[in-house]
Amino acid sequence: MTTARSFGAQALHYFNRPHEQMAAAPVGGPAAWRGPDVAGRDDWVVRLGDREVAELEGAARQCESLPLDRIDRAGFPLPTLALRIREWARELGEGRGFLLVRGLPVERWGEKLSSIAFWGLGHHLGVPGGQNPDEELLGHVKDYGEDAANPFVRKYRTASTIAYHCDLADVVGLLCLTPAKAGGASRIVSSVAVYDELARRRPDLVARLYEPFLLDTRDEAREGRMPWVPVQPCCYSEGRLRTFYHSDYFRSVVRHEAAPRFTNAERELMDLYEEIASSPEFYLDMKFEPGDVQLISNHTVLHARTEYEDWPQPERRRHLLRLWLSLE
Repeated sequence: MTTARSFGAQALHYFNRPHEQMAAAPVGGPAAWRGPDVAGRDDWVVRLGDREVAELEGAARQCESLPLDRIDRAGFPLPTLALRIREWARELGEGRGFLLVRGLPVERWGEKLSSIAFWGLGHHLGVPGGQNPDEELLGHVKDYGEDAANPFVRKYRTASTIAYHCDLADVVGLLCLTPAKAGGASRIVSSVAVYDELARRRPDLVARLYEPFLLDTRDEAREGRMPWVPVQPCCYSEGRLRTFYHSDYFRSVVRHEAAPRFTNAERELMDLYEEIASSPEFYLDMKFEPGDVQLISNHTVLHARTEYEDWPQPERRRHLLRLWLSLE
């Protein structure tokens, strides 16, 4: 079994999306949810029982002496919980596209054991992968005091608002160790629902989503590589729409003199797409509690984050752990 995929291999796996033709009519289906419709329900919230938590803790304690890259699914047995995790994978890949798992006792476990438990859980869901060319496998999402206005700073390292985007992996998982004092909601929206509404309002703009946009590589560029890569936002096959959208990195490519300028129609498309996604009629905000694990599909869900205010005490500052996963 592969312990982890490289950043490049994971991106290639993610972008290997089947495509047959443009979806001319609304796609619909379970992935086309709207925020207000699901906010009043809890069928997307998974609560772990004491036995499942004990099983996860036992597997994590057996691996405490190992580095994360030495821990794989075989070495992290979850005989009971593994069956439930397979249901989560189906929901992420074929259903609504997001889940919130509650009940990990991270305050009792501490950061190290929580990290091992999260890593092991991720292996039962898919294959972890690098989150940047430095091959960071377990990200730490917190405010490092960096300048959010700097295009070479990844905004998860700040307390600022993060615009809608998808990550380069089938699934992104976040484990909350410590929430913010105020703000910092995880805002998610169905890219299928956004597409369907765009097609209803402006069918003349839809075809452009099936042509490549240039994705600014920013600080991810290395010597000899292009400053951007072309990415087709939407792929449609066998009734399923898969979308990659990254507002900041699509828009910032024009900082390169050699990059083509956006046409009026392209600006209209991006503005309207993001206007729909930013409407309370479509998005869902989640406020994390310690021990919450958010799992979302980067094929059918866009995610963003609201600005937050942190606690003055260093030990209380907002801290999430992040995994990028490839589904098998």
